[in-house]
Amino acid sequence: MAHYLNDISRTFSEYLLIPGLTTKECIPNQISLKAPLVRFKANETPAISLNIPFVSAIMQSVSDHKMAIALARNGGLSFIFGSQSIESQAEMVRKVKKYKAGFVISDANLTPENTLADVLALKEKSGHATIGITENGASDGKLLGIVTGRDYRITRDSLDKKVKEFMTPFDKLITGEFGISLAEANDIIWDHKLNCLPIIDNNQCLKYFVFRKDYDSHQDNPNEISDADKKLLVGAGINTRDYRERVPQLIEAGVDVVCIDSSDGFSVWQKETLEYVKNTYGDKVKIGAGNVVDRDGFLYLAEAGADFVKVGVGGGSICITREQKGIGRGQATALIEVAAARDEYFKKTGVYVPICSDGGIVQDYHMVLALAMGADFIMMGRYFARFDESPTRKLMVNGNYMKEYWGEGSNRARNWQRYDAGGAEGLKFEEGVDSFVPYAGKLKDNLDITLGKIRSTMSSCGVTSITDLQKNGKITLVSSTSIIEGGAHDVIVKDSRNNG
Repeated sequence: MAHYLNDISRTFSEYLLIPGLTTKECIPNQISLKAPLVRFKANETPAISLNIPFVSAIMQSVSDHKMAIALARNGGLSFIFGSQSIESQAEMVRKVKKYKAGFVISDANLTPENTLADVLALKEKSGHATIGITENGASDGKLLGIVTGRDYRITRDSLDKKVKEFMTPFDKLITGEFGISLAEANDIIWDHKLNCLPIIDNNQCLKYFVFRKDYDSHQDNPNEISDADKKLLVGAGINTRDYRERVPQLIEAGVDVVCIDSSDGFSVWQKETLEYVKNTYGDKVKIGAGNVVDRDGFLYLAEAGADFVKVGVGGGSICITREQKGIGRGQATALIEVAAARDEYFKKTGVYVPICSDGGIVQDYHMVLALAMGADFIMMGRYFARFDESPTRKLMVNGNYMKEYWGEGSNRARNWQRYDAGGAEGLKFEEGVDSFVPYAGKLKDNLDITLGKIRSTMSSCGVTSITDLQKNGKITLVSSTSIIEGGAHDVIVKDSRNNG
């Protein structure tokens, strides 16, 4: 018979945190959520760290360039989905690296020969009220003017009126020179009472826009993570099939870290991919691997050169791997065992390989449990799919706004490279579903609430950092009766919607 493991496969919902002594130092605004992203040696600093322990999942319905920009600005990191062409994924990476806090690349542009109808159509499509008018209609073309809502009146202007007849021409624009600092750009905006400042190079080509409305948001993102050139950090997902072609183009686009995206990380294919990247690029390219659920899987990938290891099989909200294949493990049990293996590996080699908890998060407090159980950071899909910044459509479903959310193992994703072990292209069976999640609004608004909960919980545990939580936090198993007791019970809850 097969080897039988006596331990029970447990989930986060089966545990609670025990309060610790809350000292005067354990207040939310003094709690650090900084976390290592990639391997490092004892007494050294990791090459990449996160300011909050969150990364967004390698999924079509979650992580594109817009999510990557928003999350990096708030201290986390996105892995742009790999189930697309190499060229389009590299272009998404490029867009993130070209973005500078406050310096916005114009993705709404027309030529002087376009019409008001084109302006209105582009405004509807892009959501941008400011349109750059360039010689060739490109975002980096020679700037000839701009169009804002103040330049036309729909009730009086003909839809076929040429843009050149109503745009604000270049000679009437105040511009900034390429290379200017954000502080200098904001000074020009305030001195001239502008809403928008175009940034141009020596050839009058448009480089960026700086907007007055973004000024406050620049002050509101102290956790932003960026490289030495002040460009936002971004990751990308890869597979074990076309990595020889995909990785070089992602590196050329400026990617900071890649991650092998697979439902089964304990495989020779991942080892070969890791060895190719490390042998070709050395330590210059950081690469994560996974997913695994036990000690053997972690050690296999760590020894093959993984810079971090993802933990979790079958725990995602849209994942049906356990139903389809009977393979997986409760996320809490998997994480506890892998964390112990990571600590064992660190003690033996002096090299710390961070682990990422991927899946199984239902409540916000589960995030603290995951960190307490040894996760260095957490990968989430459903959580981020709900926000404006995710790439999916917002729809009205049964009277409520929802966002689309589908698994990479669904036929909709057509990500056969992630799940198929070989043979002809195409999924042999699905391991993910197509679904909806409740729309939640802007990422930052929700993330601030979640981080507030995490810091408050850690404060109650009497700890001031993730490392402190892992060393000194206390966890207990709970009974089914205890779970019921933990919610509202033996009362009739008022419907808050009908009570002011």
